[in-house]
Amino acid sequence: MKRDIFISENASVWMKNKIIYRGYGVCAVSGGADSFIASHADLYYCRLGADTDAPVFEGIRENVGSAYPEDCIYNAACTGKYFIHRLDITAPALLSAAEELGMRMIDVPQGYTKCSTLIVDEDSIVTSDRGIEKKCSAAGMDVLLVMPGHVELEGFRYGFIGGASGRIDDVILFEGDLSRHPDFEKIEEFIRLKGLACEYNKDMPLTDIGSIV
Repeated sequence: MKRDIFISENASVWMKNKIIYRGYGVCAVSGGADSFIASHADLYYCRLGADTDAPVFEGIRENVGSAYPEDCIYNAACTGKYFIHRLDITAPALLSAAEELGMRMIDVPQGYTKCSTLIVDEDSIVTSDRGIEKKCSAAGMDVLLVMPGHVELEGFRYGFIGGASGRIDDVILFEGDLSRHPDFEKIEEFIRLKGLACEYNKDMPLTDIGSIV
């Protein structure tokens, strides 16, 4: 058995089976009645690289607040080469872990950085956030900017592309039907040109479940 993948307890059976099929364990993150996003893995765990076997930083759940920006102190996007977050709110322990691994820091205005960012490889991301796109492009990253919205998230107007997806080995898995997204063809081609494939669940709308960590 390979390492555990951290994912919301509310993730679909399709998604959990896809992870298990590839030889990984599933660690379901539990939520609570007081928040629609309490079960989102990317609020408490941060994978320190694009590859599935990258180490995972585990935050202290009690340190995560109930409102922005205290609820996203661990919600950084790490490619292994780059550490992308709103650095003034990053938990010091997570920041130290990234610095020890020699990551290049990119300070962005969006605290929900991982939610907003699909990590493709160490140099490439997909995001709908213009602030993230601007800063990461300036740092030399290959960034695909897509239309915001078109991702469901209970309790909110919409969710984010990063929260609806995650990389497992050479595949990007999407929780829901990616083909319904207006930028579907661009996303699929961008990922394919990086040598990866897309798999998505056509039986449900694209849904933000707090990333696949």
